[in-house]
Amino acid sequence: MKASAAIASILKTEGVEYLFCFPVNPLIDECARIGIRPIVARTERTLLNMADGYSRASNGRRIGVAAVQNGPGAENAYAGVAQAFADGSPLLFLPGGNPAVRVDLPPNFDSSRSFATVTKWGARLNAPERVPAIMRRAFTLLRSGRPGPVLVEVPVDIAATELPAFDYQPPAPLRTAADPAAVREAIRMLRNARRPLLHVGQGVLWAEAAGELRTLAEALGAAVMTTLPGKSAFPEGHPLSVGNGGYSGTAMAGQFLQQADVILGIGCSFTSTIFGAPIPAGKVIIHATNNEADVNKDVVAAQVLLADARLVLGQLIEELERQGGRKGDSLVEEIAAAKRAWIDEWKPLLTSNETPLNPYRVLHDLMQVTDRTRTIITHDSGTPRDQLAPFWETLAPRSFLGWGKSTQLGSSLGFALGAKLAEPEKLVIHFLGDTALGMCGMDLETAAREHIPILTVLVNNGTMGGYEKHIPFAGEKYRARYLTGDYSKVAEGLGVAVERVTEPAQIVPALKRAIAVTGFGSRAAEGRPALVEFITREETRLSKPW
Repeated sequence: MKASAAIASILKTEGVEYLFCFPVNPLIDECARIGIRPIVARTERTLLNMADGYSRASNGRRIGVAAVQNGPGAENAYAGVAQAFADGSPLLFLPGGNPAVRVDLPPNFDSSRSFATVTKWGARLNAPERVPAIMRRAFTLLRSGRPGPVLVEVPVDIAATELPAFDYQPPAPLRTAADPAAVREAIRMLRNARRPLLHVGQGVLWAEAAGELRTLAEALGAAVMTTLPGKSAFPEGHPLSVGNGGYSGTAMAGQFLQQADVILGIGCSFTSTIFGAPIPAGKVIIHATNNEADVNKDVVAAQVLLADARLVLGQLIEELERQGGRKGDSLVEEIAAAKRAWIDEWKPLLTSNETPLNPYRVLHDLMQVTDRTRTIITHDSGTPRDQLAPFWETLAPRSFLGWGKSTQLGSSLGFALGAKLAEPEKLVIHFLGDTALGMCGMDLETAAREHIPILTVLVNNGTMGGYEKHIPFAGEKYRARYLTGDYSKVAEGLGVAVERVTEPAQIVPALKRAIAVTGFGSRAAEGRPALVEFITREETRLSKPW
């Protein structure tokens, strides 16, 4: 068989259901022949975001796979791969490649070299007989260690070359536990802590360790905060939850992070970034991670547990029981009081009746009309992220797709599309502003054409929110941060069911109608994608306790 057919056969063996793609690439037809459905997007970046969202929503149990044309297709896909790399999300990227005799000649684009800084590993398929070995290596790395995108460039001449029969078995994930001595010392430190805090990253989600995290938190009586990517790893209705921290965050997260004496970071990188809560100086840090490159990078760890999050949480639970449990008091009552005070402070905005609408009222009402145990929501970059993340209370793992170390406007649409394909029985929502929709809006047609019934919640204030501090003169003199457009008309023309809301009393009815259109919660054989456009004021107030 041809090398391209061999790759398709391996993808089928690996359980791949969809190929997120944009012609031309020989893998598209080969995958279609054996029942792997091609999903064609309008832009390469969106199809990479779709593959990314598919992997995230399934916790990497199913890997998103994307294929594009050599040259311009690969060039256009760079942003989507970079986004996955920054956030640590596994996807398999299969760009076409130039023929071997042209690969090193400018201006031909060399994917394996050009993507080296934004992939976990990359290789050019240089001989058809290497297909099994390279694909086995790719899936090994996709399933093991810190997640990230993997690239296999498939030159057009190699793709058409025959190879002999081969045998391929999917590689198993590789997971490691922590040094038992380090576990003993970590528990000794946590038992003696006055105000322990669990700082939880997305590694807990990838490891599917939410149950173990809850067991440890309750045994310690410790406050639990999540990073933005880690949000939903711990139920935020739990009495030990202090919410999440990012560019914005809950007041409780700020308070308990500042007051903590011992911080256990689980499945997090502790990377210093404006999109993460800053770690105060003088804290005792225990760092549990599966990526040695993050150890002692931006914070100094007193104890390191190099391990898979699920395995190390199990070790910590066993060791805590062996040592007799934690000595200190639970922080439940203190957390509850802090949460009440924070909600009371923000309630006027969350229930505001002003017009144009306040975006906090929109997200508050959205939370009231959704079953958050059966919903996946993601945000876009900028102000909508910073408004949604603190106040959207998650109840189930992977019910919130948070992202932040790279903040490319417009990524939320692709994430939502991929997540809906991974979890078709769930309501999938993306929450974004008008600036972000301008980056991705044509791919609403992809949602309609490919029958992917997601819900788009658009808060349209006619501005690039947050930019006033960066371009005050240009904004004042030339209106450089102001936008126009009736996006509901655009979406309707692309085949999406639309609503446009201007009054507070219309918010809940419009959302209920839109959710019904998607087919969620009904016996309808097939729903439609829906968009609700809310005309809002520019709201600059953020919950930012650091």
